[in-house]
Amino acid sequence: MTGPDPRQVAPPHAAQPDHQPTAPFDPLRLCVFATVALLGWVLGPVALLGFSVLAIVGYARARRAGLLRSRCKLGDTRLVLLYLTVLAAAAGVGIYVWID
Repeated sequence: MTGPDPRQVAPPHAAQPDHQPTAPFDPLRLCVFATVALLGWVLGPVALLGFSVLAIVGYARARRAGLLRSRCKLGDTRLVLLYLTVLAAAAGVGIYVWID
């Protein structure tokens, strides 16, 4: 079976021949944000430590590969790495207090 997905409705402007049909906006990021928030709520500082260490590893690799500016609001990857390190340290303190 070929052709468009019958479950999707074409936007009104797609019927006009001078416009290219566009795919509808997929709010996947919102789903990702909600999942991260849920994990943060359930796991608390453990989730913060995990996500911050994962981000530190990712940004360190990207910086070694030549990325000097990030799309992150902080811009410079050194500032992003510093921010993530502070978050990881805060998570470590939070875990220590939580266990104690």
